[in-house]
Amino acid sequence: MESEYKDIDSFDENQSIKVIREMIQVSQKKMKNDGVLFIFWGWLMFYNYISSFVFKKIVVTYGIKKGFQYFGIVLGIFAFAFTIYYLVKKSRKITTYIGISLRYVWISVIVCLSLTNMIIYNVIHTFNPELQHPVFMVFLAFAIVVTGGILRYWLLIAGGIIFATLAYICSYLTIDWQMLAEALAWLIAFVIPGHIMYAKRNR
Repeated sequence: MESEYKDIDSFDENQSIKVIREMIQVSQKKMKNDGVLFIFWGWLMFYNYISSFVFKKIVVTYGIKKGFQYFGIVLGIFAFAFTIYYLVKKSRKITTYIGISLRYVWISVIVCLSLTNMIIYNVIHTFNPELQHPVFMVFLAFAIVVTGGILRYWLLIAGGIIFATLAYICSYLTIDWQMLAEALAWLIAFVIPGHIMYAKRNR
């Protein structure tokens, strides 16, 4: 009788491991399809920070500067609209437990970024972008590493670690060079993994 219980416990444990692996595989496949969001937001934020760096280092006319700023605003509005449309469209399909968990991770990070910004302002009573950017990058690095860890995707984990490293480096830089470092971080952690994931979606 005791051996039968052991067999049942062993069977349940093996089945549980199998289910978890299948959930990860399904989530990885979905993540490859969702790589378009990594590409979209990666290029958008890269454009935002690299253009800010360029305008701080290169003197351009007021019209050109405003043109790039308005273009960035239009891209941002389009990005939010596209993301909402994409997520609503995908939510109608089967969603895995891991997929839902990752959604909560990123929503929580966005909320924490807003709270952190308010806390910093309440403490130092001023807006300090040289402090804000490195701190925000640390939160984003955390979310990237967690996402990569849950999905067992080493490229995201590596991207998150590099993102965090650049965040620390930014604490030694002035705001203009921080922009360049953050642009590089978005390129490494979002754009490159996003393109690779999306390219592998049908494999």
